[in-house]
Amino acid sequence: MTDRKPNAEAAAAHDRLFPGHVSTLAVTDPELIEHFDNFAFDEVLRHTGDLPERIRLMTQLAAMIAVGAVAEYRVMLGAALTVGVTPLEAKEIVYQAVPYSGMARVFDFLHATNDVLTEQGVSLPLEGQSTTTPETRAADGLAVQKHIVGDDAVTAMYANAPADQRHIQEFLSANCFGDHYTRTGLDVPTRELLTFALLAALGGADRQVQGHVAANLNVGNTRAQLVAVLTGLLPFIGYPRTLNALSAVNAGTTPPPQEDDA
Repeated sequence: MTDRKPNAEAAAAHDRLFPGHVSTLAVTDPELIEHFDNFAFDEVLRHTGDLPERIRLMTQLAAMIAVGAVAEYRVMLGAALTVGVTPLEAKEIVYQAVPYSGMARVFDFLHATNDVLTEQGVSLPLEGQSTTTPETRAADGLAVQKHIVGDDAVTAMYANAPADQRHIQEFLSANCFGDHYTRTGLDVPTRELLTFALLAALGGADRQVQGHVAANLNVGNTRAQLVAVLTGLLPFIGYPRTLNALSAVNAGTTPPPQEDDA
């Protein structure tokens, strides 16, 4: 049987991200791993230049939480820490996932993150990053929500909410935005890229993906960055969810002109 191995570029990227790691799947499933590594660690990376490597890895970690891939998350968290993602940033990625994926899904990832950090000698708990109190979270959350989503859009969400559902809008302002987006440790543009990655990977959240395309643009992120995020996610979340999210990007931004094939 022909010896199947990733190409030189993929092997170099893999060795940089996972130093000393020997994949058991490369032994049991060499053809698949050859194809996957060449795709994920060479071909895809040629089209993610609009994102720093550490940001790409952070969005991939967020997506792995959304799809429930604990084992792959552990490995990728090691890679992220290797290229300069800090323990504090790693924790904030997990915290940011809670309002979008729910604690039932995030619970195991929180423990996995704690395990990986502890194995690397990091003392827990880390320094707190909350900037709100129970008394200020609603007002502070509403303010950052309006900054990210848009004043008119948030006002309309409250105005259009049925009376028996207004509390959900209040939860969104105080909990999703007040408890999470107001935290230090990650800036708002980075949190929005993480949220976009989480929603794209979840599937079934097309309206929310479209909303956070607009939110990303509102906080200064670009179409090129959003496309780069999805390009980096593709090997891990598959084509259907990636293509759905790309449709939202195309609907919410201006695509570059088509190249003339003539």
